[in-house]
Amino acid sequence: MAENKNKKAEIEEEEEDVEIISLEFDDGSKMDCEIMGIFDHDGQEYIALLPDDGTDDVYIYGYEEDKDGNFDLLDIADDKLFKSVADEFEAIMASDDDDTEE
Repeated sequence: MAENKNKKAEIEEEEEDVEIISLEFDDGSKMDCEIMGIFDHDGQEYIALLPDDGTDDVYIYGYEEDKDGNFDLLDIADDKLFKSVADEFEAIMASDDDDTEE
């Protein structure tokens, strides 16, 4: 997770229906990330991002979209909530892996 850095985000579509979001942090640094998915946990939406930095890190943020399709990414400041959301994401990924193996 990018810790407590505000970010601006833009979505670009690339080949093969891969959506890329470009994050811009307070320090001026930028990073492109593949959108792995948006998922629900306890009535709130979250987004999982795979950064294009050569690591296997996954960034998870709160996700809010308005009726016009504009969205905000929200830091998950509470450690207990972040762990719960990360566990949900891992369960979803494990379930997807099980589905592809069948």
